[in-house]
Amino acid sequence: MEFRLLGSMAVLVAGEQVPLGGPKPRTLLAVLLVNAGRVVPVDTLITALWGENPPNSARSVVHTYVSALRRMLGDRDDALRRQAPGYLLDVAPESIDLVRFERVVSAGCRALAAGDAQRASATLTEALGLWSGPPLGGAEGEWAETERTKLAEARLVAVEARLEADFRLGRAGALTGELTELVAEHPLREPLRAKLILALHQAGRQADALATFHQARRLLDDELGVEPGPQLQAAFQTVLAEPAGEAAAPAATLRPSLLPATISDFTGRREDVDHVLRGLRPAGSAARVCAVSGKPGSGKTTLAVHAAHRIRDQYPDGQLYATLHGNHPEPADPDEVLARFLHALGVADAAIPGEPAERVDLYRSLLADRRVLVVLDDAAGEKQVRPLLPPGGGCAVLVTSRVRLAALEGAALVDLHELREEETLELLAKLVGPRLAAEPEAALEIVRLCGHLPLAVRIAGARLAARPDWTLARLAQRLGRKQRLLNELVLGDLEVRGSLAVSYDGLGEQERAALRRLGMTGVQDFAGWLAAPLLDVPVAEAEDVIERLVDAQLLDPAGADVTGLSRYRIHDLTRAYAVELCDAEEPAGEVRAALDRVGRDALTLVRSASGRTPSPEGSGRLDHATVEGVRTDPDAWFEAEEELLVGVVERAGELDLVPTAAALASALSSSTFAARNQFRQWQRTHTAALAAAQRAGDRAAEGLLLNGMGTLYFEQDRFDESLAYYHQALAAFEEVGDCLGQARTWLSLSFVLRERGSFADAERALTEAVPVLRSEGTDEELAQAEHNLGMILTESGDLSRAADSVAKALAHWRASGNRRGAALALRSTGIIHRAAGRLTEAADCCARAAAELRIVGSRLVIAYADQALAKVRIRQGRGEEVRASLEEALITCNELQDGFGQALVLRTLGELDLATGAPAAATAHLTRSLEWWQALDLPVWQARTHRDLAVAAALSGDERRAIALRDKARAVFERYGCREATEPLPLPSPPHASHRVR
Repeated sequence: MEFRLLGSMAVLVAGEQVPLGGPKPRTLLAVLLVNAGRVVPVDTLITALWGENPPNSARSVVHTYVSALRRMLGDRDDALRRQAPGYLLDVAPESIDLVRFERVVSAGCRALAAGDAQRASATLTEALGLWSGPPLGGAEGEWAETERTKLAEARLVAVEARLEADFRLGRAGALTGELTELVAEHPLREPLRAKLILALHQAGRQADALATFHQARRLLDDELGVEPGPQLQAAFQTVLAEPAGEAAAPAATLRPSLLPATISDFTGRREDVDHVLRGLRPAGSAARVCAVSGKPGSGKTTLAVHAAHRIRDQYPDGQLYATLHGNHPEPADPDEVLARFLHALGVADAAIPGEPAERVDLYRSLLADRRVLVVLDDAAGEKQVRPLLPPGGGCAVLVTSRVRLAALEGAALVDLHELREEETLELLAKLVGPRLAAEPEAALEIVRLCGHLPLAVRIAGARLAARPDWTLARLAQRLGRKQRLLNELVLGDLEVRGSLAVSYDGLGEQERAALRRLGMTGVQDFAGWLAAPLLDVPVAEAEDVIERLVDAQLLDPAGADVTGLSRYRIHDLTRAYAVELCDAEEPAGEVRAALDRVGRDALTLVRSASGRTPSPEGSGRLDHATVEGVRTDPDAWFEAEEELLVGVVERAGELDLVPTAAALASALSSSTFAARNQFRQWQRTHTAALAAAQRAGDRAAEGLLLNGMGTLYFEQDRFDESLAYYHQALAAFEEVGDCLGQARTWLSLSFVLRERGSFADAERALTEAVPVLRSEGTDEELAQAEHNLGMILTESGDLSRAADSVAKALAHWRASGNRRGAALALRSTGIIHRAAGRLTEAADCCARAAAELRIVGSRLVIAYADQALAKVRIRQGRGEEVRASLEEALITCNELQDGFGQALVLRTLGELDLATGAPAAATAHLTRSLEWWQALDLPVWQARTHRDLAVAAALSGDERRAIALRDKARAVFERYGCREATEPLPLPSPPHASHRVR
């Protein structure tokens, strides 16, 4: 029978293992074997099995376990017997491996003490051979753990004795590997570390031996706060005092040269290369560090290798290089990189420490007094880089990363952006050759489509070089297919998509979702608020996600918007990749939901920027500062977000998100598009939303959008088309029983009818609108109705009622805080005073309106306000004071494509010319004005201009033409019921007759 404790517990009978049962029977057997030949009290057994809290049945359970052991031993009553106060296991001592181990170790130590190192080594090796693993395997509990610790210490003592014997036999140099492992397992055991130092010294590894001592000193100080003991100190002094052994070749003295080959056609980046070289040149007592960051495909690695070769001569002790795979799912472990570097520096594999901290210590010790350049490519972050930094001023480190390593202490930071156009063309020319000169426009298009990124340009150029039959124009055409752009930028193992995928795969789930959904929107630049609805999180959290995309070089910062939120830019190739990801990975339902959230939050901001109060419920994603911030500079906000807002409406229309598309299109048309005459964007949004509403059969949304189309054509002075759309809107609203929608459309119709000179029809339209607006409409709509009625009454000559209506509109607007509306009403009051001949009052109102609109109005309404004041000044004989403002107003109307405004200002300039006695100049201005009125098909305004041309003809002495034009004008005034029909229309006598102009 044989008992084994020095490894997994086992009992062998006739060479066959017998079952021992679970942990507690094994523990019981272990206690008895360790105390073989001695009585073990039952209380001791109970404590060993259950600790301080045994069960009540402990004694009976012990008895059961003992009975089982007796059966295992073959029912020999004398082997395991009851003897007060416990049990005695009586077996042959040599049958227990622990007993044999202790006896053999004692013999080995006696031989060592007697000076017989050969016998000691052999004997102790035999003793250690009895071990097969951690002792007492299978036993459990506090007693087992305590016993294991004692046995492990006994084994370690035996190991140290055997090592001492081998040292005496001159075998120290061969023991470095074993000692390195032992020191890694027992870092605070000084005798082992002392032997490792001596072994390294005998192996000729002086530097490694000294590094090991310094590691030990730091460790003892950090862990215990003590200095090295006598054995370590003696080993250290031995290394310092004696020459190194000659048994092995010198180590840690190699001159590594691990840099990859540089490329021969490196192009551009002159300033960036100079910046890197300045950051790497030796200076001071600390290692030089330069960190290069940039987006995927920007050429970080190429630049780093090129710069490293340029400066390698300044680091004669070697160059180390490692790719850290920072954007792979499993970045390189700095500990493994250190092992490679140590090996390259000449450290034998067996001597490379197992502990990461010790590897760092050895690496730094070896480089402390050397001049080595370390290049670390594609780092994940500062934490991965720090263990690889050398300590001394003679070394330098060049790091590349897709993230900006701003927290890397003392590093010179170089951010790579896209190449300049001339640099990308130079790179393409090197790859393509003389073919580029023959197609310069196609070459420009290729580098533009490649986003001026070196990787993309290099792939495009290589494809052309491989296809001599292709023209540059053909490749440009292929690259221009957005859905295939990334498919074209592939050649061999070079792939833009793959480069982007590495960064994408390294992102968290929120960041990946944000990038995919940005692709869905199609934006080139955007503000941080956009990510909130894309991810359905608050703005602050969304901006954190976006900033992480910036850190990953998948987005670029682009300043801040008027709300104080950061703006970002997405590179063309990254956007193309994001679109692919969205199509491939985003469920259709999530795309719809995300876009709907974007549309609803955009609507909140548009309403706020337009001066309206957003819906009180809100989404909870946009904070108060963001919503209110857009009011800071609404025009700037709308201009910055125009691309996004239009794109969201169009995309929502494509996905049949009718309520969102219709509401946002309508809100935009009543804000920025109307104020800035952005007719193309207005047309795009309403066309997309209207098509979606018609597909869905949503007649209510159709009515809203048809009304918007009517207003669009009214703003474009296309009155017939405007009327047609308004009537379609009325039919849609009537079909769904939307009385308020009909009232609002009647209100809009009244504006068109007034401009067309159909004053009675315009007043009837308001009669239809106002009762419903009073009960269901807004104060703003009532103000508009009263204001338009006042203008209609002014045109028809009922100036008293006109003044009352405009005064009501002014009160509504002032009460609601609408400064712009109030200023427009003040301008209209001035027009009424002017029509009544009250020029002083007219000038006061128009001047105040113009001043207020300069604060709260758009360029176009300011131009109209200046025109109204100019009319009064001309009547007052002060026309030359306003000529400059009229000319500026004409420029504004021209730039904003406002035909009505151009006609109006041209006519006013003609009136100014008449007042200053310049009939020829007046005729020129008035004729151009008349051409506009005719193009707009506005008979009343044509008649007014005919009347002014009649005055110019009279001043020029052409009485017959003057009378004909005057009579033609009078006929129109009478037909349309204008106030001019009841006024005298005198003609002046040439050359200086006085006259009045309206």
